[in-house]
Amino acid sequence: QVQLVESGGGLVQTGGSLRLSCTTSGISFSLYVTGWYRQAPGKQREMVARITPANITNVVDAVKGRFTISRDNAKSTVYLQMNSLKPEDTAVYYCAVSPLSPRLGKDYWGQGTQVTVSS
Repeated sequence: QVQLVESGGGLVQTGGSLRLSCTTSGISFSLYVTGWYRQAPGKQREMVARITPANITNVVDAVKGRFTISRDNAKSTVYLQMNSLKPEDTAVYYCAVSPLSPRLGKDYWGQGTQVTVSS
């Protein structure tokens, strides 16, 4: 059974920091691209950052320089370090994994963790 368990969300003031974690099980983590997405109220879900098993990262412009994605293949865990948080970062943050090849499996999503940034 595949599980993605997110943690680390919460309430923080503007300028504060949070670190999200997503621990996976049931997949060969080293064969999956991992990413963080977010969905604010009334908006579509959007990608925030992704990282490949080779640690190649892609971060959207809105968070570049403030958010850092990383992964620990030995722990099957992906992280999102969020600094200098802004009210517009308020959203539910989701962890997702995508196989390097469709032959290896399918995409999986976590249940989401709320991040609220107060002004």
